[in-house]
Amino acid sequence: MSLTGRKVAVFALGGTIATTADPLTGGLTPALAAEQLLRDVSGLDALGVELRVHDFRRLPSASLSLPDLDALHAAIGAELDSGRVDGVVVVQGTDTVEETAFYLDLLHQGEEPVVFTGAMRDATKAGPDGPANLYAAVIAAAGPWLRGAGCVVVLGDEVHAARTVQKSHTTSPAAFTSPGSGPLGLVAEGRVRLHQRLPHRTVVPAGIGATADPRPVRVALHTVAFGDDGTQLDLLEGRCDGLVLAALGAGHVPEWLVPRLRRLADQVPVVLTSRIGNGPVLTRTYSYPGSERDLLAGGLIAGGDLSPYKARLLLLRLLATGCHDRTRIAETFAAIARRGC
Repeated sequence: MSLTGRKVAVFALGGTIATTADPLTGGLTPALAAEQLLRDVSGLDALGVELRVHDFRRLPSASLSLPDLDALHAAIGAELDSGRVDGVVVVQGTDTVEETAFYLDLLHQGEEPVVFTGAMRDATKAGPDGPANLYAAVIAAAGPWLRGAGCVVVLGDEVHAARTVQKSHTTSPAAFTSPGSGPLGLVAEGRVRLHQRLPHRTVVPAGIGATADPRPVRVALHTVAFGDDGTQLDLLEGRCDGLVLAALGAGHVPEWLVPRLRRLADQVPVVLTSRIGNGPVLTRTYSYPGSERDLLAGGLIAGGDLSPYKARLLLLRLLATGCHDRTRIAETFAAIARRGC
């Protein structure tokens, strides 16, 4: 189909795609404005898509904050509420894009797609991938194929759901995968070719709980390692509002950690995930001390197949909106687990 006359808002946040080399040190820093990035995209003008460009931030993605994302959500909402655009492209660094896309996906309630993209190779390298990724992202955001998909990540011409996408390599241009499900589709010949149905989504709007917490919510993440003696867990008592546990295998810990985890679960919501990042936490298979059945019986909440990083953001979002009820938190995680991708 022709995309002529379609309108897309582009929000640039910085990242590798916007980096240039410092003439003195040779080190890379985000310095390019959004207009400069788009100017280098061959064939973009020929698409006929009208772009509304916002130079929103100019930061490495590791330095983006939750207030930055909340402000981005508000700015995207203003564009969409105006009825002036058919979709949105967010350009940022790839280090945190799997988390930022998921967080915005929890907030975004519109039908218009929000497409995240970036680059693994900066413009000083041979074969930078930024321009091609921008070109594919604009196509994905402008067309009708991803309406209702929420937030997606488009890199290397592949379309990934925010819920499943992971960065699986530090430098490869093919770093982004969706373990267990594969990509939603492919951008080719000026359109999105879907491989599967669009994902079911869980949105956590403001007001899901009683009263939103006025102070910053702290959700800790603890990764269990071989021989973990529990000292770090002891340090968390009284210092966090929630905890995500990245356990071994399908949701297991050394048996000597169980009393500490039960004590924490009596104080704050503790969500059980796996440090592996591919596959679900089991709920009813193993029953030895420290197994998933033992932990869930002790008050932990099953995190399904969400990665620890995304489970942390979901728990943080629930707590920040005033949802402190353990049953409701567990139901939200269970709903995501049932729906899958």
